[in-house]
Amino acid sequence: MPPSSPSFPPTRSVLADTQAMKINSIVNRYIFREMLPPFGLNVLFFAFVFLMADMLELTNWIVNYGVRLSNVLWLIVYSTPYYLIFVVPISVMLTVLLTFLRMSSDNEITAFKNGGLSLYGLLPPVLLLCLMGSVLTAFMNIYGLPWGRSATEELTLKVAASNLDIGLKERTFNDNFRDVILYVNQIDPKTKILRDVFIEDKRQPDIVITVVAPRGRLINDPEKLIYHLRLFNGTIHRTNLEARSVSSISFNTYNSSFDLKNAVPGTKRKTKHRRAMSLGELRQFIQALPVKNETYYKALLELHRKFSIPFACFSLGLLAVPLGVQSGSAKRSFGLILGLFLFLLYYFLYSAGRVLGESGTFPPAVGMWLPNFLTGALGLYLLVQTARERMIKFEVLAIRFPRLLSKFSRL
Repeated sequence: MPPSSPSFPPTRSVLADTQAMKINSIVNRYIFREMLPPFGLNVLFFAFVFLMADMLELTNWIVNYGVRLSNVLWLIVYSTPYYLIFVVPISVMLTVLLTFLRMSSDNEITAFKNGGLSLYGLLPPVLLLCLMGSVLTAFMNIYGLPWGRSATEELTLKVAASNLDIGLKERTFNDNFRDVILYVNQIDPKTKILRDVFIEDKRQPDIVITVVAPRGRLINDPEKLIYHLRLFNGTIHRTNLEARSVSSISFNTYNSSFDLKNAVPGTKRKTKHRRAMSLGELRQFIQALPVKNETYYKALLELHRKFSIPFACFSLGLLAVPLGVQSGSAKRSFGLILGLFLFLLYYFLYSAGRVLGESGTFPPAVGMWLPNFLTGALGLYLLVQTARERMIKFEVLAIRFPRLLSKFSRL
């Protein structure tokens, strides 16, 4: 048998590296576990805040129009992907910010540095959380949003078929019907009685029919999806544009029918809404457009948005690390306000890029990706400065910023 090779005890450097790796692993798991509960709470809180914007209208549907609670709950489920697209990035940022604010104020960051860990060594759990948020946001953007949009349109059509007066608004010109404008001064949701009804009908070529009636009534026909409107004791004015003639007649009862599909948002389009398209359908739609008009720019913006917003989890999460470390010596409320301010700044840049991109002033790619690169660059700069122990006086910036903004507004 060949002689066995001699075994040597591990050197001190190997033992030290192994011990350091164990410490890094323990610290990273500790930080990641600290971030999970705040992340879940932030997602639930901001999703609830977004939902409250529609809660009054949904409650009105249940109380005044008798819409079933199950339908309202399904509408909330279908709209959840759209909310999560914006909720997840801000939740990632605030989670990282609150975690590092707490660790910095409790001197845990100082203890980690004294133990040989640098600020860069604390980034793996942050990057893992950013990756989780990015994957979740991308999934909602690419798959959840088209599914939710299509399901919402289908359910809205069913609800409108059973509750025709939901789509009507008092003292508002309703032009959702093709070649028809409908105006109602007052609607009784219980009796379905309409007061002071005005209709302008241009469905016949070269003929405009104007109907005015003091009272009307909605009649439900959910199977055929037809909108029946019966008017009483009104007047019909018929204008023939080709013959240049006008005639008027009074009536006791007048029936008018409209296609309900044309009254539900999104159903009267020949093609899907861009947010209801899958990734492949959106690309094919953009390639099939003959000219670069507003529709082209909006569709291209939607395509870039599906990837730029998930990337915002990394840029905002990276920015939150130095904010939490450097604001830990001050009050926690100051660091939280500063983080919210920077997120609002990101959202302002995103909104400006979307508006300029839709008009064609900026390329859609620039409008959607520029906020990520600006916040990411700011985050990298602050991270390097923090790692080098170069403290940035955010309090001074907070005092000087309103003065600079007021001077800029006077120009």
